Amino acid sequence: MRILLVDDEVELTDPLSRMLTREGYSVDAAYDGTSGSQLAQSGSYNLLILDWMLPGKTGLEICQELRRQGETTPVLFLTAKDTLDDRVEGLDAGADDYLVKPFELRELLARVRALLRRSGSQSHGTTTQKLVVADLELDTENQVAYRQGRIIDLSEKESQLLQYFMENTGQLLTHAQILQYLWKDEQLPSSNVIAALIRLLRRKIEQAGETQLIHTVYAKGYRFGTSAPGTGEEK
Repeated sequence: MRILLVDDEVELTDPLSRMLTREGYSVDAAYDGTSGSQLAQSGSYNLLILDWMLPGKTGLEICQELRRQGETTPVLFLTAKDTLDDRVEGLDAGADDYLVKPFELRELLARVRALLRRSGSQSHGTTTQKLVVADLELDTENQVAYRQGRIIDLSEKESQLLQYFMENTGQLLTHAQILQYLWKDEQLPSSNVIAALIRLLRRKIEQAGETQLIHTVYAKGYRFGTSAPGTGEEK
């Protein structure tokens, strides 16, 4: 997937370009609005990351021009402007997301993944696999989940476990089945590892006020879904 990064702060743009490249994206960088606009007009990008204030032409102007032309490529603004009016202006100009400087690189990556997912961008010729149960959504390719507006980063094993649960909603999954699925031909760890992994996953996907999805079936295993536990099951 191709990303265009336009920002006149070289000390920020170059490290971001390297980081995105390490994540597997093809990145082009521009350091002023004029050249950035010319590259953006090519229409060959899956995502545009634009600084708001740029020499030559602002990121806001670039975004507005593209939207007037019917271009729907997702746009993420990077800016020091953090008032409500600024955010509204950026979104009204056609931006899809807005990240205020300074920001955590981890959050930027999560927002990039989210925007690419929403736009239906393809990677390596295949569409990102998405699983949905109730208000929980899992992007299996990028190991990230979404619930009630939250972006939930997952470890590889957490993502694999959640995928297994979501593909078998409502079914009782035993400890042995989960161990075999997660470790396959690898040496199997102790059964206590499953309980620890479940606890970590629950903390991430089940926050206060959210419907419980992972239910413990005493001495047997786990059941995933929104249904209330039946006889012999724990909350």
